[in-house]
This record gives sequence, C-alpha cells and structure tokens, in this order.
Amino acid sequence: MDERALEYDGFDPVEEGLREALTSTGNGYFCTRGAAEWEDADDVHYPGTYAHGLYNRETTIMGGRPVLNEDLVNLPNWLALKLKIEDEDAIRFGNIELLDYRHSYDIGTATIVRELRFRDRSGRETSLRSRRFVSMAHSHQAAIEWTLTAENWSGAVEVVSALDGRVTNGGVARYRQLEGRHLDPVSPRTFGPEVIALHVETRQSNIYVAQAARTRVFAGDEQLDVDRSLYQMEDYIQQVHGFELARGEPVRVEKLVSMFTSRDRAINEPLTNAGKAVRRYPDFDVALQRHTRAWDQLWRSADVVLPGDQHVQQLLRLHISHILQVCSLHTTNHDAGVPARGLNGEAYRGHVFWDELYVFRYLTSRLPGITRELLMYRYRRLGEACSAARDAGYEGAMFPWQSGSDGSEETQIVHLNPLSGHWDPDLSHRQRHVNAAIFYNIWHYHRATEDHDFLRDHGAEIMLEIARFWSSIAHHNADRDRYEIHGVMGPDEFHEKYPGAQENGLRNNAYTNVMVAWICEQAEVVLGLLSQRRRETLRAKIGLTDDEIERWRDMSTKMYVPFHGDGIISQFEGYEDLEELDWDAYRAEHGNIQRLDRILRAEGDDPDRYKLAKQADTVLLFFLFPPEEIARLFGRLGYDWDADGAQRNIEYYDERTSHGSTLSYIAHAGVLAPIDAAHAWERFLVALESDVGDVQGGTTKEGIHLGVMAGTLDLVQRAFTGAEIRDGVLYFAPTLSERLDGLSFPMHVRGTPIRVTIGGGQLTVVITGGYSRPVRIGIGDDVRKLGPGESCTFALGETAAVGTSNERQ
Repeated sequence: MDERALEYDGFDPVEEGLREALTSTGNGYFCTRGAAEWEDADDVHYPGTYAHGLYNRETTIMGGRPVLNEDLVNLPNWLALKLKIEDEDAIRFGNIELLDYRHSYDIGTATIVRELRFRDRSGRETSLRSRRFVSMAHSHQAAIEWTLTAENWSGAVEVVSALDGRVTNGGVARYRQLEGRHLDPVSPRTFGPEVIALHVETRQSNIYVAQAARTRVFAGDEQLDVDRSLYQMEDYIQQVHGFELARGEPVRVEKLVSMFTSRDRAINEPLTNAGKAVRRYPDFDVALQRHTRAWDQLWRSADVVLPGDQHVQQLLRLHISHILQVCSLHTTNHDAGVPARGLNGEAYRGHVFWDELYVFRYLTSRLPGITRELLMYRYRRLGEACSAARDAGYEGAMFPWQSGSDGSEETQIVHLNPLSGHWDPDLSHRQRHVNAAIFYNIWHYHRATEDHDFLRDHGAEIMLEIARFWSSIAHHNADRDRYEIHGVMGPDEFHEKYPGAQENGLRNNAYTNVMVAWICEQAEVVLGLLSQRRRETLRAKIGLTDDEIERWRDMSTKMYVPFHGDGIISQFEGYEDLEELDWDAYRAEHGNIQRLDRILRAEGDDPDRYKLAKQADTVLLFFLFPPEEIARLFGRLGYDWDADGAQRNIEYYDERTSHGSTLSYIAHAGVLAPIDAAHAWERFLVALESDVGDVQGGTTKEGIHLGVMAGTLDLVQRAFTGAEIRDGVLYFAPTLSERLDGLSFPMHVRGTPIRVTIGGGQLTVVITGGYSRPVRIGIGDDVRKLGPGESCTFALGETAAVGTSNERQ
C-alpha cells in the first residue's frame, strides 16, 4: 500500500461521484472535483469548481410559496478537454472500450493522475495519461497535462480545450427542485492566439468571475505548430487544436488555467488579470515543481506520522490533504469561513456551521495563523449577528446556525426527506449552541497561542457580545432560583420540540446550559485579560454595564441543569418522560439506522417521542472539557458530581445515539479514550472511514465532511495523547500506547514549534525552532521547562522523566 496515494483500478460509474470528491484538488482559494476532463456533468460525472465566499441567493417558488436559498456557486468548468480522433465524436467513457484504467491521487500534493488505454469504435487503440493540480504555489493557477500515444495507428486528432459557463448547481439530488442557476454570462474573450477566457457574473450577488486558459501541444520538449480554430458563445468558449499523432510517439497537451474574482485583492478587474496571469505561467513541469515544493513546506507543519498501521496512516494523511485544500495559507488572503463540506461539493449549500469546533483544534496546533483569519470571518459578521439578536428581541450577538456570505441566517425553512419524498419543516435554526462553539473556539485559540493582539482587537468583543446574548435569552425561575433557557435545540438535532407540542424548541438543553454557565464565567475572565484602557474603551463601545456583568456572575453559578436517576444528566428537561426505542428491532428491519429521524417520519412516526440522539449532545461536554474542569463546573453550579459521573453518562447516551452525524464518532471516541481505550479506537476507526468508506451511503460524493476529517487528527494528537494546556503547561496523558507506538507530529505551542514523539514506552518533546520562547511540558506532577533546542523524555506509566537535559520546575 502506498500511504501517500489513493488508487482505483477500473472505472466504476456507481463509485465515480465518491471518487471525484475524494480526489479533488484545491489550494485554500478554490477547489475542483476529481472529475475526468473529457466528461460533462450528468448522473455519473460532476466537474464542480468552488471558491471561498462565492455565494449567490436565488428564489424557488414551491407550492406558491417563495423559498430563498443561498448557495456556494458551482463556477465555470475549466477542466473541459476533449479528444476527437479522425473527426469522430469526442472520446468519453460511454463510447470506448477500456483496456486498462487507473485513477490515482497523490495525497502529498493533491495531484490527480488518470491512466487509460482504450479501443475506439474503429478499432484504434490509444493511451492517455492525465495529470492535474490546483497550484498550492500560486493561488490563481491550475494545470492539466495530457500525454497521448497512438498504439496501433497514425492519424489526425483534435483536442478541444474549453471554458464552460453553462454550469448550474445540480450536484445534490435532493436540491434539484430548488433553483440552481447562479451565473449570468458577461463575455468570452481571447488574449492572443494561445489564450481563451470567459467572464461571468453571479446573478444576485454580482460577483464577477473570470477564467483564462492557455493550451499548448508538445512533442518531447518542442512545441508543435498546430491548427487552431475558435468557437464561442456568451457563456462558453473553446479552442480546437488539430495535429497528427504518429504510432508509438507520445504527444503532450498542456492546459494552464488562471481564475480571478472581483473579491480578490490587488487586481484591476478579473478578466484582465486572468488573461495577464495565464500568459505568464511557466510550462506544466515547472508549475508542478513549484506546486510540489509548496506542499512539502505545508507538510512540515501539518503531518502526522503513525507507522504502526499503513491504512490508518494513509487516511490520516488523506484528511490532512483535504483540510489544507480548504484551509491553507492562501485562505488567509480571503474573507473565508469553514464550509462544513469543504470546497468540493454542494451539500449543505457550502454553508458554515459549527464544524469549525472540530477543525480549529487541529489547525490551531499546526498553522495558527490560518485559524486566526478564519475566526475573522465571524468578527466581520458580528454586526449582522447583533442585528439578528435585536430583531429576535435579544441583546448581544446571535450568530446563525448556517452562515454564508454576510452572516445572515441561511438555514432553509424546509428540507427534503429522501425516504418519504416529503418536504418537512426545518427548525434547526434554533441550534443557538453555535454561539457557544464560536466563544469556545476563540477561547481555545487564545489559550493555545497567547495571541493577545487578536483577543484585544477582535476576539474579546465577539465573546462579550455572545455572553450578552445568552444573558438576554435566559430567564430567572424564582421557584428554582435558577436560570433557564427555553425554545432551543441541542446538537442532537433529532429533537426539535416536545411530542405533540405547538411550541417549537426545547427547555433547558443541558449541553447549552452548562456551556452558558462556563461562558458567563469566562467572559469576566476575558475582561480581566484586557488592559484597563482597552477594557474601558470596549465597554464603552458596546455599552456593557456593571449590572450585566453582575448577572453573568449570577448565571455562572445558577444555570439549571436537569438530571434524572443515578446522576444521569437529562439531555433536556422532560427527556426522562420520553419513550424508549426498540433499537434492536429497527436495526433488524433497516440495517443502517443512522438517520432514524428520516426512518421514523417516513413511517408516520416522530423522533421527538423517543430517547434517542443523532449525535453527541450531553456527551459533548466531556469531549470539550477535561474531567477536572467538568467537576469544577458542576461544583460551581451547586450540583453533586462524582468521579464516575462522566462514564455513567457516556455509557447511557452511547446506547441511545444513532451516530447519524459523522461528528458523533469523533466525540464518542474522544470521551472514551481515558476510560475505554479499546472502544475509543473502534470509534476512531469508524470515523476514519467516514468519507473514504462513504459510511452514510452516498453523502460523500456531495462533499467531504471537513469536521470529521479534522476530528480524526485531533483524536490522535490530543485525545489519545491526552494533550491539554492547563495553567500555562502542555500536559500529556497518553492512552493506547501500543497503537500509538512511533507516533510523531509537530505542534505550535504559544509561538514555539515543538515535535512530539511516542515510542518504546516513552514520550519525547523537542523544541525545533531556533528562536523560541520557553515552554513547560508535563505528565502528571512531572513538569519540565524547555528552551530553544532542548528536549525531554518521559517514561510512560511512571512519574519520573528520563533522558532529560533540563531541571524540574
């Protein structure tokens, strides 16, 4: 097995959509699915291209009711490259006999290679090798190389190189009833004899997009003088290159592409810049070398080495590759969030949810500068969040469950149940816990980086406004002398309201209320981290009063948390009154019951009736906070909490969770790591297979799941190693030592680069940067201080460190 490659032998139309998603190639600015260049979009192939922030809103009339949706736009298809032999129809899978076929993907450079030998209808046998990448060295650049060889014939061929703006958003079957046209043509254009270009505009958001393509033909190193002809329409342009193929003599076709949008910085206008850039691009091999060097540099910060299991190693690196295609250094130049399904599909319409909660832990420990800029996506939409709160009758900032271009709530009002075929109401905008996730992400980023400038200038303001929102949505129950929050949904998502109730939402979701107690406490801590001058300035800017701060203090000790029986936290108030589901019967009847909500509704039943969960809800508390912090939080709230409380709750909810979200296996693996390592590893393996194995039965072809990909990496580097920063010390408490033998990965800890290695019953930490601040590393009570170039080694399972060059602090 090649740990740096995905390889598929033979063409399988059923699997092609999945393969296209898994072999996408991108650079943190734009990303293109791994579709074959010679195929148009149909039920098998979908050559989609997407870029950060390229959204457009359209209205669909459904049953006389206008339904507004905002989508990440499928951009013009720059892949289009077609082969015609002796003036016959262009070659495609449907009109040839495949003799050999391999589709491979270089994980290390996100480069796609297709190698095929085919026999056409006239008996001619031809080989075609395609290589393709979206450049990590130059954010606007992409490139394709074809190598063509006539094996048993000689004759004339034509290669059609095109830019196609006739595309729509049609990659998700259940969305096809919704308006999918997002582009209006502007104009095609040429820049000299070699370059064609296409200019389009999004229909509502008025974003201009331009692509330019330069196509050349080579025999060896010599560029051939080919016959060129041009055809263009307002939304399509092609150039036909005619030349002779001699038997056994390969010819290369190179297509270099540039893409610019009106949202880019330092440009005049997209079309001019696209044409100018592509004329300056080097040939394919030089561009590939620069692309490869840029990826090599990223891997130095991003890699995870786990030599004990080749398949696990391969999938971890595949996940890293996909994360960096969406969140790279190029991303920091754009106003970009974290689309839950990446940039290689249209599921969730390209929206930003709370999945960054799982993505940022990995990114912050490796490339914190990227996390910083992704957090700025939220800051730039703080005004919209404050307006949303006011419109709903609250204070502070209420960020949306689904966010897109400007931070408005993009959650649709209806969604299609593919099992019943019915459009059901969508109440998921009530998942206000997204605000807790944003607060947590900023808190975690600051704790990991000590980026005081970000906290001062941006982070603190977001955090304080979120705390104000929670303070205003909560109300005080005098009978209980507790604060309560009604009308919300938790992460579970299966429960939207009480059975038979007219009122939407739930009362006192435990996860939400505990997070709010923690937020109210930490908000005052955040104020204390600011200088007096900045604190006074910020309070004056947002109008924060002493009474509000006093209410936060009160809420931090008096949030209501429902419990039922043997210290089990009720997922929400009234949960204990729900019916138990016959899980065995549903598994026997349906097999895969991850989406129990759809199954129950298709049967005329209602998931609100039962004790079940789509994904970790209450359990998520134990994923986000270490045991000591959980005990402190419940103690501060005045609830009894014993050392076995977490395990009892985890076991209780594990039996009642369908894991209908890929994120669920991440959370459950993480919480099981310190208490049941074997089962934690099992859940980790399931999560690891989520996309490559398409465990949800066809969803991955609509876009990879970025949260679960990043989550698997977080499990390895944090949950399984027990890595946690407390009181300025990076502590480790490894579990699964045998599984992790040989594990090695880099980290950034408050500006200092380190490398962590586990092997032979030891954990070693080395400071790898020349100019670095000292860091403190600990296992248990054994804490060490390391300076530049120093290292220390801990014997696992013992309290003493061995082989250390430092004195105990």
